[in-house]
Amino acid sequence: MMPLSMVKQGEPNIIRRVGGKEETRRFIENLGFVAGAEVTVVSETGGNMIVNVKDSRVAIGKDMANRIMVG
Repeated sequence: MMPLSMVKQGEPNIIRRVGGKEETRRFIENLGFVAGAEVTVVSETGGNMIVNVKDSRVAIGKDMANRIMVG
């Protein structure tokens, strides 16, 4: 398992768990980042990442990507 921030572009991964405080976890999960979902990094610019999750593109910061564990 590794954080989403360490994943290479274009590689599909499965979300294993979402860490952080309760409200942070809920916010991340509401964006579609739930355990078992497939996530792919589309691009990375200036500390932000654009990822495909559940048929939508979402931009998240590196700090948030560090809380999403994939593998």
